[in-house]
Amino acid sequence: MDEELRREIIMDNYTNPQNKKIPDDESLYEKINTNNSSCIDNLDIYVKIKDNIIEDICFQGEACAISTSSCSIMIHNLIGKSVPKAKEYILNFTKMLNEEEYDENILNEALAYSSIYKQNNRKHCAYLPYEGILKVLNHYEER
Repeated sequence: MDEELRREIIMDNYTNPQNKKIPDDESLYEKINTNNSSCIDNLDIYVKIKDNIIEDICFQGEACAISTSSCSIMIHNLIGKSVPKAKEYILNFTKMLNEEEYDENILNEALAYSSIYKQNNRKHCAYLPYEGILKVLNHYEER
């Protein structure tokens, strides 16, 4: 993916993030807060899982362009997936950020972050929403 396309994907998902809202009925969602103590990033992520399928995800809060766009792209890619498939997607995203071997065919627009490792402080921004959603998925599986 060339740099211009990366920038376009990130900026589009920052300025027009998918599902940036508080759900109408919060009782149907598990809420997790994820934040970065060294910057502005502070997101509340709401996840609705039914019968092992992620039915909906939305978020609210303030965050930098990288965290906001990463959350938007993550949401787009996880809604409709089973919990195991979602965890596989997150694992591949994590491997990509850490310059390990990963399956790029399942990451879609998240490939915009494939060179983020060059800015180590931005890696955490890109991973922040994934960190939150992973806690929710693990909690769901423990129940």
